[in-house]
Amino acid sequence: MSPSSLAEVVSCLSGYDPEALPVEQAQQIIRQCVAPVTGMERLALRSALGRVLAEDIVSPINVPAHDNSAMDGYALRGADLSAGQPAHLRIVGKAFAGAGFAGRVEAGACVRIMTGAPMPDGCDTVVPQECVQAATDAAVTLPAGIVKMGDNRRLQGEDLRAGSPALLAGRTLRPADLGLLASLGMAEVPVRRRLRVAFFSAGDELRSLGEPLAPGCVYDSNRYTLYGMLVRLGCEILDMGVVRDDPAALEAALRSACENADVIITSGGVSVGEADYTKEIMAQLGDVQFWKIAMRPGRPMAFGRIASNGRSAWLFGLPGNPVAVMVSFYFFARPALLSMMGASDAPLPLLRVAAQSPIRKKPDRTEYQRGILSHDSEGRPQVRITGAQGSGILRSMSEANCMVILPHDHGSVQAGDPVDVLLFEGLI
Repeated sequence: MSPSSLAEVVSCLSGYDPEALPVEQAQQIIRQCVAPVTGMERLALRSALGRVLAEDIVSPINVPAHDNSAMDGYALRGADLSAGQPAHLRIVGKAFAGAGFAGRVEAGACVRIMTGAPMPDGCDTVVPQECVQAATDAAVTLPAGIVKMGDNRRLQGEDLRAGSPALLAGRTLRPADLGLLASLGMAEVPVRRRLRVAFFSAGDELRSLGEPLAPGCVYDSNRYTLYGMLVRLGCEILDMGVVRDDPAALEAALRSACENADVIITSGGVSVGEADYTKEIMAQLGDVQFWKIAMRPGRPMAFGRIASNGRSAWLFGLPGNPVAVMVSFYFFARPALLSMMGASDAPLPLLRVAAQSPIRKKPDRTEYQRGILSHDSEGRPQVRITGAQGSGILRSMSEANCMVILPHDHGSVQAGDPVDVLLFEGLI
């Protein structure tokens, strides 16, 4: 199904108000607009970590290829185990991984076997070597009831059967997936092409690292947090630096970004009082909505699609304050980028834990407060906020290990009340 245009999506919403847009509604709009990019490539297995699988992988073989032993011990016929009686079996050979026992094991006999060795013909059970009662080179005695028929045997295809799905398209490949693909003999894997993302910061007060800091100016930190967040997602990135507050400079930057990337992310220039010429330029280039989202931090945001010279790109205009940039990225841009990458990753899970102390919060907006998750003296999880929660206090993000998410309709939290927590590990 093709994605809807921004105008179509917005026109179908009941009660749409760009001046007071709930977080969930903004996320819904973005979700309905974006779609996965086309294009794939085949990569060597070791180069595919973190990439998005472009096609379903069907197992060409059984894994394991044959019944085999899960233990070092003795392979035998389960029928030779007598309830309540020790079993005395003669040893008729040995089986090693990669070099199985060639003959058939008859009643009253067993084979010395090593982990991973194919189960000998006639055997269906393995007794671990540490469980035997007595053993010589010729015979072994097994205590009564030490194993049951079928114990310690790995069945052919119990991991994967030939013709069955091994991994589905849309999966972001993890270390275990590389091992799984290697177990199927696959040296290459089809993956989606990388998503190309251009980003820049807007503002005359911003200075790049290495430049002298004039009075009233600040170093641009947003491009570095955006760089880190985009690299973690596996995007192909284009850092366009700092763009001054000038209509011509902004238009040139947007056109260049649009012609070279799938997505554009800007920081700054979308707040009240700053956006007049920004709106005008973006209206010339495409369809962009300017929102005041009912959230803290990160109220101002722009979203839309712009075009230049036959190319188009989705635009995320994020606020300028450092924490607001990161929060807006994580809860609006990140899910959209994953969708455009073709990733089918489930939303990151929330933990429900007790607030260590009261947390002030106004109703009618969603708040994302930086928190530190720990455990009390009895080992129960608890969370406290990092302190001052201003949208310019980047230190709060650096000190935190989680985000405390306070829903739109809720008010202040008392000590001991349960709150939703999103861990940074896996997100950042």
